[in-house]
Amino acid sequence: MLRFTQTVLLALSSFAAVAQFQVTGSVRQHETHQPLGGATVQLLPGDRSAVTDSSGHFSVTNVPRGKYTLLVRYLGHSDGAIPVDVTRDINVDVVLKEAPTFTDEVVVEATRADERTPTTFVNMDRATIRGQDFGQDLPYLLNWTPSLVTTSDAGTGIGYTGVRIRGSDATRINVTINGIPYNDAESLGTFWVDIPDIASSTRSIQIQRGVGTSTNGAGAFGGTVNLQTTIGGDEPFAEATMAVGSFNTRRFTVSAGTGLINDHWSAEARLSKIQSDGYIDRAFSDLGAYYFATNYRSDRTLLSAIFFGGRETTYQSWYGIDPDMMNERRTFNYAGAIYDDDGNVIRYYDNQTDNYKQDHTQLHLSHVLSPSTTLSAALHYTFGRGYYENYNQDESFASLGLPNLVIGDSLIEAGDFATRKWLKNHFYGATFSLLHEGSNFDLTFGGGYHRFTPARHFGEIIWGEFALDQVPGQRYYEGESDKSDFNLYGKIQFHFTDRLNGFADVQWRRVAYTTSGTDDDQSAYNISDEHNFFNPKAGLSYTLDNGGVLYASYAIAHREPTRTDYLENDVRPRPERMGNLEAGFRKSTSTYHVAVNYYLMRYKDQLVLTGELDNVGDPIRANVGESYRTGIELSGGIRFSRWVDWNVNATWSRNRNVDYVWEEGDGTTRKANTAIILSPDWIAGSQLTFHPHRRVAVSLLSKYVSKQYLDNTQNEALTLDAYFVNDLRITWEFQPAGTKRVELSLLVNNLFDTEYASNGYSYDGVPYFYPQAGINFLGRVAVKL
Repeated sequence: MLRFTQTVLLALSSFAAVAQFQVTGSVRQHETHQPLGGATVQLLPGDRSAVTDSSGHFSVTNVPRGKYTLLVRYLGHSDGAIPVDVTRDINVDVVLKEAPTFTDEVVVEATRADERTPTTFVNMDRATIRGQDFGQDLPYLLNWTPSLVTTSDAGTGIGYTGVRIRGSDATRINVTINGIPYNDAESLGTFWVDIPDIASSTRSIQIQRGVGTSTNGAGAFGGTVNLQTTIGGDEPFAEATMAVGSFNTRRFTVSAGTGLINDHWSAEARLSKIQSDGYIDRAFSDLGAYYFATNYRSDRTLLSAIFFGGRETTYQSWYGIDPDMMNERRTFNYAGAIYDDDGNVIRYYDNQTDNYKQDHTQLHLSHVLSPSTTLSAALHYTFGRGYYENYNQDESFASLGLPNLVIGDSLIEAGDFATRKWLKNHFYGATFSLLHEGSNFDLTFGGGYHRFTPARHFGEIIWGEFALDQVPGQRYYEGESDKSDFNLYGKIQFHFTDRLNGFADVQWRRVAYTTSGTDDDQSAYNISDEHNFFNPKAGLSYTLDNGGVLYASYAIAHREPTRTDYLENDVRPRPERMGNLEAGFRKSTSTYHVAVNYYLMRYKDQLVLTGELDNVGDPIRANVGESYRTGIELSGGIRFSRWVDWNVNATWSRNRNVDYVWEEGDGTTRKANTAIILSPDWIAGSQLTFHPHRRVAVSLLSKYVSKQYLDNTQNEALTLDAYFVNDLRITWEFQPAGTKRVELSLLVNNLFDTEYASNGYSYDGVPYFYPQAGINFLGRVAVKL
C-alpha cells in the first residue's frame, strides 16, 4: 500500500501546475432586473453546468482553456447563448427576456424544489453524475450527499444495492423518473438493479431530505430522489464507455443522439451491458439495459416519448453471514448451499438466482399556454416480470401443497425440490401539472392516477427429487393484487418582498389496496384496505444582504403499509404519520457554499424494521407507536485555490423509539426508549479534490458511519460496527482531433483495505452482516464524438 501511494504521488507531481479556470456570473430578468434563482447554466461543448442560487449567481469550475458557448435557460424565458473565450477566470452577467418558450426541465419542474423553497435538498448536474459513474448502481452515485448510507449485497455496488437517508430505508424514499413514480407499488421499495446504468441517461438528480414537496407516487418519509433523464440535445453525438475492474467486472455502454433536426426533432439511444462476479461467493451480476427517447419541440410545445428498461440475473446473496463466519470466511454465501446429513456443505445449486425484466414507457406533453402559464401531462406504463429460483432441501410435501408419498411400506413426507417464485405485474397511469408564474406568486396545481393491476404472485415447482405427477409445473401458491393511487396537490410560493418568500403545499391522496390468494407457506389471505391522506406543508424563506437564505418549514405526511407489512403481522398494520420540521441556512458564492439544517421527524405508528427478514430477503416491520428522528446536518465546500477544492458534510442525529415494548427470551416484558434500528448517530463524508493539471482531477473520497443497532431493543450484542472508508478517483480528460472528449478514469474503492460491513439484521438473537469488498479497482475509458 505504501508503494502504491508513493507511485500515485510521484505521478501527480509529474504534471505541470497549469491552472484550471472558473466562469462565474449572475442571471437576471430583463423586465424587472430581479435575480433568477434556479436557472440552468451550461458550457457547450461539454457537460459542465451549474444552477443559479437565490441571488441569481452561478459558478462553473474546473473549466479548461478554450472557446465555449454559455447557454442559460429559465422556465418561461428565452434561452441566453453567449460566446466566451476562457483564457482566465471570467465573470459573465446574463439577462433573460420573458418568452413563450421553455426547455425539457418543465417535465420535472412541478415536483422539484428551488432556491426559494424552504426545504432541504441537493442537486446533482450532468457533469457530477458522469464523473462518478463507473457502472455501479445509482445509490453509489448519491453516496457523497448528506445523511445518506449505501449498501451492496454482493459487496461491490453492482447488483442488489440499498440506500438509507437519515436512517430511513428505501421504502420511505420516494423515487420519480421524469415525475413518474418508480417505487414498487406493493413493497414501496426501489430496485435499481432492474434498470442498470440509468445514470448514463440521467441529466440531473435532486435529493430532498425529509418530507419535501408534494410529488407523485408513494409519499416520502425519509427523502425524495427525483431523476430527470436526457431526451436528446441540440448537437449530434456518439459515445462509447468501457469500464473493467476487480472481481471480473465489465461495463460497456454505447449511446448516440441525432441532435436537433429541422429545429424541431431530436432523438437519442443507449445500450448497456454490466457483468461482475461480485465480492461475495457466487454473487455474480449479469445486467443489460436500453434507453431511447425522441421528442418534438416548438416555441410553445414539447412532446417526448421515452422508452427504457433492463433485465437482470443475479445470484442470491441476501442472507448475510453470522459473526463466526465473518471471522472465518468473509465471502461465504449461504444461498444455494446443499448439505450432507452432518451439516457440511457438499455442493451449491448453480441456479439460485434472481431473474427480472422491466420495461418502461413514458409519454410527456408540455405546452406553454401563455408566457406565464405552462400545462404538462404524462402517460406511463411499466411491465415487470421475473422470478427467484431456489433449491429447497428436505422440504416437506405439505409446505408445497403436495400429498405425502407412499412407496411400498414407506411413508415419504419430504424431499428436495427446485422452485420458482414469480412476480408478474402491470403499472400504468397519468400525471398532470399546471404552473403559473405571477408577479408576486408562483402557483402549481397537479395530480395523478396510478394503477397496479393485475399484480400476480405465484410459485412453481420445476423439479422434484421423487417422480410425482404434479411435478414439474405445479403451482404451490398463487395470489393477485390490485392497488390504485390517486392524488391532487396545490403549491403556491408568495413573493412578499424581494427577500421574503412564503410557501404552502397541500396534497390529498387516496390509496386502495386488495390482495388475496394463498401465500408460500400455504396460508390463505384476503386483505382489503383503503386510506385517505391529507398532507399539508408550509414554510418561509428570507434572503439576507449577503445572499444567504434562511428558511423554515413544517410538513405532515402519511404512508400506507406494504404488502409484507400486511402478510407478516398478526394484527393489521396501521398507516404511518409524520410531522417534519426543517430549519436552516444556505449560501453559495463563486468560491464557497455552506448549508446548516436542523430537522425533527416525529412519527406516530412508525413501521420500524424488526431486524428480521422474510424468506425472500425483504425486511419485516411492525408499528411501534411513537418515535422520532432529530439531527443537525452540515454541508459545505470551498475552493482554496485553482488547484484544490474540498466538499464536506456531516450529520449528527438522535433516532429513538418512545416507550418501545418487547418480550425477553425468559418471557418478561420490557419497555424503554431505544435506538431505532440501522440509524447511525453520525454520518460524515468528504471529497478533497486536487487539480495538478487543468485537465486532471484527483479526489480522495471519505465516508464515516457510526455504530448501528440491528434490532430495536438496543442490544449491544446486535450491532453493526462503525466504519471509515476511503476511495481514490483520478480523472484525465483531453480532446484529441476528431473527438469532443476522451476521458480516462481510475477508481480505487476502499483504498486502505478496511474490513467492514455496511448492513445487517438479526434473527433469533443472532446478528448477520453484509461484508463489503476490500481494496478493488475500476478503470474507465469514455470517448465522445
